[in-house]
Amino acid sequence: VQIVESGGGLVQPGNSLRLSCEATGLNFANFAMGGFRQAPGKEREGVACINTGGYPLYYPTITEDRFTVARDYDKNSEYLQLNALIPEDTAIYYCAKFNGRNCSIRGSPDAIDTWGQGTQVTVSS
Repeated sequence: VQIVESGGGLVQPGNSLRLSCEATGLNFANFAMGGFRQAPGKEREGVACINTGGYPLYYPTITEDRFTVARDYDKNSEYLQLNALIPEDTAIYYCAKFNGRNCSIRGSPDAIDTWGQGTQVTVSS
C-alpha cells in the first residue's frame, strides 16, 4: 500500500490550498481515509476523516469549519480542501489510511496503518 500526496506550498493568510492523495495497492473503497498534520515541536493531530460511506468527520477544535475532506472512489484519491488559512495552520500535512471502514472519533492516529509522505503547508505573509 502506498499513499502519494501533492498540493502543499506557501500561501498568504486567507488563501486556500487543495491537497490530493492517491492511494495504490489496496481496495480503496474498504478503508476510511484521514488527514493529519504536525507543526514544528508539536504532536501529530487529526484534521479530518472520511469513512467508506463518504461521510466526513472533522475535528472542530482544529479545523473550525474551514477545512473540507472528500474522496473519489474511481481515482482512489482523497482530497483535503484548506480554506481561510492562518499562520497557525503551518505544518506538514499527511494523508493516512485507517485499518477499517470507520474514522476515529477524536482524531487519534491509533488506527492508522499507512501514512503518506507528507506535504508542507506554510501560511505566511
